[in-house]
Amino acid sequence: MRPADGGHVVVVGGGICGLAAAHRLVRTGARVTLLEGSDQLGGLGTFFAWRDRWVERFYHCVMPTDDHLLDLLDELGLRDSVTWRPTRMGMVVDGRAFPFNTARDLLGFTPLGVLDRLRFGAVSVLLRRLGRGKDLDGTRTEDWLRGLYGDRVWELLLAPLFGAKFGARFGDVPALYLWQRLGREGAVSVRGYPEGGYRAVIDALRASIEAGGGVVRLGAPVRRMGVTDGRVRIALDGGESVTADHVVSTLPLPLLRQLADEDLAARLPDVRLPYQGVVNALFFLRRPLSGHYWTPVVRSGTEFDGLIQMTPLAGVERYDGRHLVYAMRYTDRESALFREDDAAIAARWTSQLLALHPSLCREDVEDVRVFKAPFVEPVYPLGYLAQRPPVVVAGTPLLLATTAHVYPDVTSWNSSAGLARRVAEKLAGAPQPVPG
Repeated sequence: MRPADGGHVVVVGGGICGLAAAHRLVRTGARVTLLEGSDQLGGLGTFFAWRDRWVERFYHCVMPTDDHLLDLLDELGLRDSVTWRPTRMGMVVDGRAFPFNTARDLLGFTPLGVLDRLRFGAVSVLLRRLGRGKDLDGTRTEDWLRGLYGDRVWELLLAPLFGAKFGARFGDVPALYLWQRLGREGAVSVRGYPEGGYRAVIDALRASIEAGGGVVRLGAPVRRMGVTDGRVRIALDGGESVTADHVVSTLPLPLLRQLADEDLAARLPDVRLPYQGVVNALFFLRRPLSGHYWTPVVRSGTEFDGLIQMTPLAGVERYDGRHLVYAMRYTDRESALFREDDAAIAARWTSQLLALHPSLCREDVEDVRVFKAPFVEPVYPLGYLAQRPPVVVAGTPLLLATTAHVYPDVTSWNSSAGLARRVAEKLAGAPQPVPG
C-alpha cells in the first residue's frame, strides 16, 4: 500500500480524522491534498465568531486516558497547553436537580429507593470488572444493565439516558460500547481543555500539513468518485477533477455511497448503519447554573436531554465573563426537530431552560445559537465486531477512516486520532495493522 515515489494521496474530509491522517501522511513524505467541502476545517470541532473570540459549535473535552489525542497534541507542540481541571456531574430528574459525584450524593438521590441506590453504587463500581470475559458485543445493553441494576434503575434512569443518546434503538446497542466508554471515562472527574480552544488544534494541524508540502483546500466538495486504471478520479465543482494514487475518505459511509460511481459503490462495504445526529443550542448566560460540567436531564419537560457547562472547564474569562452552556438532543437527521428552524428551537429551548432553572430570568440569557450535525455517531448493531468493514476497499486504492471503523472505541477526537494514525501507517507500509 505504500505510495510510490511522487504518488499523490487525497484525503477527503477536513474533520479531526482527515486532518490527523494528512498530518501523519506528510510526515512519511507523501504528497497530500486535503479536500474539505465546507469553508472551515474541524468537522464537529468547527467554531464561530462571538464578539472578539472563537467558540466551538459543539462541546469537547480531553480525557486523561485519551492517549492517541495527547500523542497528537504532543507532535503539534500543544500537549502542555492543555489545562486540567476537576469537574462535577449533576442529574436532573422530574425537574429536580441533584449532585451526582460521591457516595454521599448517591445516598441523597431520592428518585431511587434506598436499596436501588445501594445496588446502583455497588454495580457501578464493579461494572468494568463484571464485563470482563463476556461476549458484550453480542449482548444487548438493556439485557446486561437491567440484569445487573434491576428493573427500577433501568426504567427510571438508564433507559432515558440511553434513549437520549441512541433513540428508539437504545436497548439493542451492544453492551461492549458502554463497557469501552467506562474504560475511557471511568470515575475520572478531571478533564482538559487546550489553550486557545480546539481552533488552536485545527490551526496547528493545518500548519503542519502545509509545512510538509501538503495542500489544504476549503470549499471543495466532492461530487463524484470512481476508480480508473488503478487510480481514483474525484470530480469537483466547475468541471474540475483531481486524480490520486490513493484516497483516504473520512466521509460517513452513507455520504460516500451517494458520491461513488456505480462500480465503486458496488465495491464499498455493505454496512448500512443508522446514524444519530445532534441538535445543539449554546446559551451565553450572565449567571452560572449549577457549576456541574455534565448534567443529564430526565423526564423534566425539556426537549434537550443534557446540559454541558463549559465555564467550569474552560474558564469564565474565555467567554468574556459569560457562562457558556450547551443543551443537546441526539436525533435522527430526518426528524422534525432536526429539520426545524433554528430560531424556533432557540426560543423554545430558552423557555425550557428558564423553567428548569427558576433562578434565571430572560435578561440572564444574553445570546443563543443553534447548530446541527447530521452524522455524529453510528448506532451499532449486535455482533458488529464481525460486521465492521475493512479499512481498505478491496481491489481499489481507496481507504476508509470513518466512525464505522472505530468501534468498539467510543466516537471521539481520541478514537479518530488513533484511527488516523493506523490508516496513515498502513498506507505508508508500516507493520502495525489496522482493525478490520
